[in-house]
Amino acid sequence: MANYTTAAEAVKLIRPHDHVYIQGSTSIPEVLVQAMTDRAAELTDVTLYSAFAVGRGDAPYCKPEFNDTFLVNSLFVANNIRRWLAQGYGQTIPAFLGEIPGLFRSGLLPVDVAILNVSRPNADGYCSYGVSADLAVPAVECAKTVIAQVNAAMPFSYGDALIHISKIDAAVEVDEPLVELPTCVPNEIESRIGRHIAELIPDGATLQIGVGGIPNAVLAALTNHKHLGLHTEAMTDGVVPLIERGIIDNSQKKVLPHKNVASLALGSKRLYDYMDYCEDLEMRDVAWTNDPFRIRQNPKVMAINSAVEVDLTGQICADSVGTRIISGVGGQHDFMYGGALSEGGKTFIAIPSMTEKGQSKINPVLASGAGVVTTRHMIQHVVTEYGVADLRGKNLAQRARALIGIAHPQFREELERAAAERYGYSFLRLK
Repeated sequence: MANYTTAAEAVKLIRPHDHVYIQGSTSIPEVLVQAMTDRAAELTDVTLYSAFAVGRGDAPYCKPEFNDTFLVNSLFVANNIRRWLAQGYGQTIPAFLGEIPGLFRSGLLPVDVAILNVSRPNADGYCSYGVSADLAVPAVECAKTVIAQVNAAMPFSYGDALIHISKIDAAVEVDEPLVELPTCVPNEIESRIGRHIAELIPDGATLQIGVGGIPNAVLAALTNHKHLGLHTEAMTDGVVPLIERGIIDNSQKKVLPHKNVASLALGSKRLYDYMDYCEDLEMRDVAWTNDPFRIRQNPKVMAINSAVEVDLTGQICADSVGTRIISGVGGQHDFMYGGALSEGGKTFIAIPSMTEKGQSKINPVLASGAGVVTTRHMIQHVVTEYGVADLRGKNLAQRARALIGIAHPQFREELERAAAERYGYSFLRLK
């Protein structure tokens, strides 16, 4: 039997000096997090692990009066803690998302308590983690105590992310809708980028695709493709029409053929309704989905990711603006590596040529303090609305020439000067 109780009672299982994992994606257990925060006066030195997540607002524990109570040690800089970390009150741990489960399992990152947001139990008494298997699976495996919201609004998904109700130490019944992300309707620039990429995707490809306008533009341009597969970290609304129309049928995948595979999901209620008791979908531990050597087993892996900026050698910054960390490595490296190793695989960094503030996203060098998420040694295709720069096998001068060719026209002269100064005649001789 489950130990059903109130949120205030449930969080009494958290003790001073505990290390607490808070589930992410669009399923932050907000009721329990608020109840934990309300206990601040009784706690001290509680380390909080949070990962990729979308909160309704700033996390309640991110207030100056809780500085010595809750120590935020994030595994991805999510929107609900970003300002807190920027002010220097919390920290982030750089790590490939696919390797963080190993940090839990080895004890390098101890987990005393896991706080979850789960579905109602099925007929056999199993609750599902719904939209967030990612780090929740290893966190629960390693935690001494599991506290969960049993949420009528959480879809029941299959795969690794299941826990029997009897294994939950304290359960709180809630009916709290998940955060919804409106589907980004691609603008004209994003649509052009999407079409450039779609032209390079063959039938029978296995897709890893990110979040936002450009990924949705790619998906929108795939309506004439056949026998696509899905093995991704994040699942979004954009894939549902392709699944429903049979364009994504997973018939040519080698890893879990005929199944859609993801580690987390975020989108609208339409996506969550689709996921509920969907036997064609498996949600898996992120160490499993993001293992490059598993990813490579699928044929024609197409890894499509984005960036903050790219330099003329092909270095990709995707997690920071200068020294300020704004997100995390996530699974970009895992899929860029696995995709490159896949037979017939291709990897893409998709960016508009210019920021909303009118600054070039292709620059002579990365901003001072910017982090490299994908190295120049791993990059393949960089895509803007002006075309595709295929950097495979190109020397540094040739790369610069190719990247300048897809930069915004107003920045090309400046980039040319920088490349000529850096590479001399070997660049100037390239027309």
